[in-house]
Amino acid sequence: MKRFFQEFREFALRGNVMSLAVGMLIGMAFQAVVTSLTDNILSPLIGLLIGQNFDALTWDVMGVSLGYGAFITAVLNFIIMAFVAFLIVRTMNKLQSAKEQEAEASERHCPFCQTQLHLEAVRCPACTSEVAAGG
Repeated sequence: MKRFFQEFREFALRGNVMSLAVGMLIGMAFQAVVTSLTDNILSPLIGLLIGQNFDALTWDVMGVSLGYGAFITAVLNFIIMAFVAFLIVRTMNKLQSAKEQEAEASERHCPFCQTQLHLEAVRCPACTSEVAAGG
């Protein structure tokens, strides 16, 4: 049992798990902001257009009240969150692509073993072959 808890502690304190936890906390805080945006700004503005509180829109069917206004608000929350996530991922991909292109511009391959070399290298660290600098 002691070993089990030791393994769990090692798992929980890994960098990836801690990064995930921090990301989830930031995501929850961002969700609260987006929910406030839709509940307090977007829904009232839409309500102005239709003449009543948008969140309170319901449809009564055989004694059951369907709150479609609240559902549409939740869909707006999702669309805003998905759009922001898309923008973040898109930006990160562009930054990663630029970083990879920069790395490719400063490296070349050894003609003998295909190990990546810096442009200025004159000897391959893997196979120790002499290679022309910058070529």
